[in-house]
Amino acid sequence: MKNKKRNIMIAAVLLVVCAAVYLNWAYNNRWGAADSAMARAEDAAMEAAEAEYLDAMGADGTQTPVDANRTVPEYFAAARLTRQQSRDEALTLLETAAASESASQEVIDSAMDSIAVMANYQLQEAQLENVLIAKDFADCVVFLSGDGITVAVPAPAEGLSDAAVARISDTVVAETGCDLTKLKIIEVKDVE
Repeated sequence: MKNKKRNIMIAAVLLVVCAAVYLNWAYNNRWGAADSAMARAEDAAMEAAEAEYLDAMGADGTQTPVDANRTVPEYFAAARLTRQQSRDEALTLLETAAASESASQEVIDSAMDSIAVMANYQLQEAQLENVLIAKDFADCVVFLSGDGITVAVPAPAEGLSDAAVARISDTVVAETGCDLTKLKIIEVKDVE
């Protein structure tokens, strides 16, 4: 019964997102030709926001110690907030590009496709986080991008066990079909 309700909710959310994308596309379809410079600027802003988020999560290594002024739960809350702010900025740029009077149909379609991809990423991230928490992780943050998947989880001082890494890897592969070479696992440790 729970699976049926969950599937109905997922289908309803997807239906609403698809309807919003279609209505946005139909509304913006009335605007003129696109500005290729605006499309390039929007792509650059999205890449910069993603890089900023990954830097904040410590994607350059496998461990991210939490500074003395922040607890592990605060780290995860901050990471989620940063992820949402980055997505909101990218979404604003996409909507601006699509609504531009000089936007071509190609730019509008590209913006709508990007919005749909972002919505899909958000749904998958939430689903992966819920599944990982159900598999005995105290908390986690997942970030999906075209380059791969980054998962940040709390880790004991000695680091994640091989079994924990396997649980994360198996879950990500089962839920997304992602190649393991595109998976980054970040261990978040308390600084004592």
